[in-house]
Amino acid sequence: MHRTHLVKHTLVAGAVLAALAACGTDTRDTAPSEERHRTTKAAVPAPLKKKPVQGLPGMPPVLDPKDVYAADRPGKLSPVVKDFPSRVYVPNTESDTVSVIDPKTYRIIETVRVGRQPQHVVPSWDMKTLWVNNNRGHTLTPIDPKTGKAGKPVEVHDPYNLYFTPNGKYAVVMASLDRELVFRDPHTMKRVKTEPVSCYGVNHADFSLDGRYFIVSCEFSGELLKVDTEKMKVVGQQKLPFEGAMPQDVKISPDGKRFYVADMMADGMWVLDGDTFGKPELLPTGKGTHGLYVSRDSREMYVSNRGEGTVSVWDFAQNKVTRKWHLPDGGSPDMGGVSADGKVLWLSGRYDAEVYAIDTRTGKQLARIPVGSGPHGLAVYPQPGRYSLGHTGIFR
Repeated sequence: MHRTHLVKHTLVAGAVLAALAACGTDTRDTAPSEERHRTTKAAVPAPLKKKPVQGLPGMPPVLDPKDVYAADRPGKLSPVVKDFPSRVYVPNTESDTVSVIDPKTYRIIETVRVGRQPQHVVPSWDMKTLWVNNNRGHTLTPIDPKTGKAGKPVEVHDPYNLYFTPNGKYAVVMASLDRELVFRDPHTMKRVKTEPVSCYGVNHADFSLDGRYFIVSCEFSGELLKVDTEKMKVVGQQKLPFEGAMPQDVKISPDGKRFYVADMMADGMWVLDGDTFGKPELLPTGKGTHGLYVSRDSREMYVSNRGEGTVSVWDFAQNKVTRKWHLPDGGSPDMGGVSADGKVLWLSGRYDAEVYAIDTRTGKQLARIPVGSGPHGLAVYPQPGRYSLGHTGIFR
């Protein structure tokens, strides 16, 4: 009985398999092995090719669509800057000087006299010049990073901050009190176009992955602007949903999908989609959130909290603060940058006339260096990257 059932089962199974083999194929029972191989191979989908980013005309090509900061790896210095001595340049807003620090010894090796109220030290797009923004002196002082010597000041009205378009075509002066974005020749600083704004205190900015627009913070009116880079025109404006908001530094996420905006009154960062320029979400980080600096591996961002003497470490993948470093004697960590090797975070102590060097692996304070009064937009130089977008060093 068992054998009969087994025979029947085998016959039925064979019929089913034969029927399945015939479905949707050649009417022949079998196909030559070579043809069967070709059919199987064709069924595997071809790998999708990455579409190149259609960047701003004239902009260097995007190296990695998933990482804006792909050119900023440790020690990856451009031939333009590889022979420059490693220095930390500290603009002292109330002393009208720039303190030059040797990062190896943590000592000031030179003090450069500049114009009235220097706010930031800004690397030029071609990385050959450091521009000191003398806000109330209405000048820019060029410093040669090869020699550390200052050149003849250039007249520029109300240069609170300075950026460069990703194609290197224009410098963009954040004229805070004039309420203007002023597009200038990046070398001569001759005015090309003035874009008036209705917000107060245009301050910091960062550019989209493709360089076609940038987001600007307006410190005194708690607003954000979206600016079309090529048209040199404001195309969007919104008020932050927080009473008394004071937006500061702006940074784009490595994948280019989000912008982070530090807010010293909301004690956190606003995150928003730059493409849609929709409603932002507040992410708490610490009191007096101010500066934003991406690690050399693009995994984390160091957030200076000026109001509590701390630095929050933001993990992009986890979308949260994973660590908080406390300066041992407090302080007012403000603006700065990461060393070329990625091992040290340098920040100015805005209200304490000092500079902090912090180990990025442990959060330990390595040095606390007295400088002039009101240190602000400190620049670590040189840094990795192909070109500079300005501020204290945004490199791509």
